[in-house]
Amino acid sequence: MIVVRRLAFALLALAAAGSSSRAMDDPRLIPKPREATTGDLVPLAKSVTIIGASNDDDRFAAKELTETLKARGIRVATGANAGFRISLLRLDSPTARRVLDDNRIAFTDEMKAEGYVLLATKDGAAIVAASGAGLFYGAQTLKQLIRTDGAAPRVQLAVIRDWPAMKYRGFHDDLSRGPVPTLEFQKKELRTFAAYKINVYSPYFEHTLSYDANPLISPPGGGMSHEDVRALVAYAKRFHIDVIPEQEAFGHLHHVLKYDLYAPLAETDHGHVLAPNDPASLPLIKSWFAEIDSLFPSKFVHLGADETFELGMGRTKDRVSQTGLGQVYIDFLKQIEGALRYTGKRFLFWGDIAQGSPDLVKSLPKDMLAVGWGYGPNPRAETLLRPFINAGIETWVAPGVNGWSRVYPNNDVALKNIQAMARDGQRLGATGLLNTSWADDGEAILNQQWYGILFGAAASWQAGEASIDDFERSFGLQFHGDASGRIDAAQMKLSAAHALLAKAGLGDGNDYLYWVDPFSAEGQISAQKMRVVSRDFRVLAESAMVLVAQARQAARSGLRETDALESMEMGARRMDFIGMKFELSDEISRLYTHAYDTVQVGGSPGHDLGEITSNINSRTADLRDGYVLGRELYEKSWLAQNKPYWMYNVLNRYDLAAQTWIQRSDKIAQARSAYGRTKKLASPEEVGIPRWAPVIP
Repeated sequence: MIVVRRLAFALLALAAAGSSSRAMDDPRLIPKPREATTGDLVPLAKSVTIIGASNDDDRFAAKELTETLKARGIRVATGANAGFRISLLRLDSPTARRVLDDNRIAFTDEMKAEGYVLLATKDGAAIVAASGAGLFYGAQTLKQLIRTDGAAPRVQLAVIRDWPAMKYRGFHDDLSRGPVPTLEFQKKELRTFAAYKINVYSPYFEHTLSYDANPLISPPGGGMSHEDVRALVAYAKRFHIDVIPEQEAFGHLHHVLKYDLYAPLAETDHGHVLAPNDPASLPLIKSWFAEIDSLFPSKFVHLGADETFELGMGRTKDRVSQTGLGQVYIDFLKQIEGALRYTGKRFLFWGDIAQGSPDLVKSLPKDMLAVGWGYGPNPRAETLLRPFINAGIETWVAPGVNGWSRVYPNNDVALKNIQAMARDGQRLGATGLLNTSWADDGEAILNQQWYGILFGAAASWQAGEASIDDFERSFGLQFHGDASGRIDAAQMKLSAAHALLAKAGLGDGNDYLYWVDPFSAEGQISAQKMRVVSRDFRVLAESAMVLVAQARQAARSGLRETDALESMEMGARRMDFIGMKFELSDEISRLYTHAYDTVQVGGSPGHDLGEITSNINSRTADLRDGYVLGRELYEKSWLAQNKPYWMYNVLNRYDLAAQTWIQRSDKIAQARSAYGRTKKLASPEEVGIPRWAPVIP
């Protein structure tokens, strides 16, 4: 009783200071709480005691908090009077009511599902919640108030009253287009999601869920087994995360339909879309979802059903001509739902095709759930959701982290996209946000995508429009434990590098630029554009690498999430290499053309050819070395999170690119040797080098 009274009086004094965080004391929390008053950072006692866990959920919250604090170098002791006391209190307990009453804090109905009250003083903290999820989320916020980036641990004084804006706050993970994470990395993902109050994880399957009834489909070493699914679902439950599987049930099924056992079901030969009029299509779908029903206890299942572009181009051509594309699509979607209704699930589906037939949408079952997706900076949520809202169908919004087909995510576009979708989705009544990560060309590294993932967590928890500026000042501190601001600055440098490429008409750091041969016809088009921005582009990417290195040096207790930092550095190095490749290839072209023209008038090539090709310090060696080092770093990042499956599809590209420059170096060396004998030099065209004649846009 004495401890509770002392806590209450201290917090009443803090609350009197104001109703919102003062800028100078901003704890930079992710997500930002609904209501918060913060005070000073004060020294934390030498040990921490966690008390009050009264059931399995709360004991798990206490255990998880204990493990995190210990990992950050804080001693967690036992005993009622030891050090800094953290009390986990259920709303219906007398102690919780006393804390709320003494501090004149209301715990309203909207807070009961997942909300919490958090009170932190120099002596201890109290978390009050009505649910296990609320108590867990309060503990996650307390983690962020306890700082270990200084010489000694500190805690930020605070009074927080918090609850989410959106009921469902999710992350959708592409497991079918290359990277397939290990179970251990998926567990790490779940822990991280939960730390920032994400409560839905949706793995995406086209062919990588191992089906007992269809064993041919899942690739060896690249499928998720039943055992792994059960382990993942059980693990997620402890962290208050619902695992909602997506199995594509209409389009995006090429990796099934490429097999001749299934090819007769395709709309077009070995295509991507199931033919709705084939009598075997529904039985196949039913067999998949019967196994899904036995594995995933969630009340939701995602049917996919997006981008069915081939529909009407093959076996349903006549039917589409007679009744219309929208009718054929909607009818089959309804058939799928009807065939699976026995499971008692609610079915999500992507809204892109159906939104084009707003009148037909009204015929869909009202308990289906439409997910509107859009990935640009202005995604127009109103257009994406309105047909379903008018039809009385529940909606979610799906922004994206913008990391697919890029050497590093375009976070400037991603954050604007997520901000708009969360803001407008809330305004339009969407009940959830499903932030998406895709791996379109198989090269995406999820450890590079935490910036967009955490902003999705923030934007879906916070009411209204989430501040990008606030997030950009908070990420480095909360995710990596970097109080210097250097990691935040590095992220900004990489966003600026993306913007430079876009301004030059080169996309935004896509993988194509990394792999294209600058001496090819298409490469020469890119080279002309790159000359305008390459130096500034490279300085931004290199500055990001320097900032991360400086952040590591400045960190007293070491930075957190080091695998993600290494993947970020790898991405920055790949971006820098794009600029280097075009710069050095220009220099090779210029040097060889100069050597050739000099020989034609009776002169000597001098050092020009040696600058291009030699055993050390030559341009071709630099480009070979760049791909070889890139391969090493990429492989390390891949294996830190993924199974080996698919990896060699990417590594072979590194090997091939390195071989291109080795062979090119050998060919120029041969021309150099021939000149030594004949005093004649092969032309640039003969050795495969474009003649230097730049045209600056």
